Amino acid sequence: MRLLRSTDLALRLLMRLAVLGDATPTTRQVAADMEVPYTHAAKVVAELQYMGLVDARRGRGGGLSLSDRGRTASVGAIVRAFEGDGDVVDCEGDHPCPLNSGCRLRGALRRAQEAFYASLDPLTVADVTADPTGPLLLRIGRAP
Repeated sequence: MRLLRSTDLALRLLMRLAVLGDATPTTRQVAADMEVPYTHAAKVVAELQYMGLVDARRGRGGGLSLSDRGRTASVGAIVRAFEGDGDVVDCEGDHPCPLNSGCRLRGALRRAQEAFYASLDPLTVADVTADPTGPLLLRIGRAP
């Protein structure tokens, strides 16, 4: 299973904010540090703000910070929110699979997907930023 770019960025952004302490980077700074387009970062930040995981303040002295809810959020829940409820494969899309009525693979893939999410559910953003990850996150975007 491969995560969407927006899911990957959301997780990395939350992890980065978790270790920054009182620093409040702007969306533009985060995009530059993570080497992603500003527009992509802005969409992800807007979704994280809507989910209540990130606080964003505009204007002078503004910036991004991790909310209390963001710090304790389940990684599995975040991934589900960004990835959606879809199956790993689209058996009923524009070109329905001819095996759809009797396929056993679809159920196996669904169980594997749920096992993937179940393994992420107990992890929080705080868990995945513990040492040795935290210090590494602080070096992102800095010159060597």
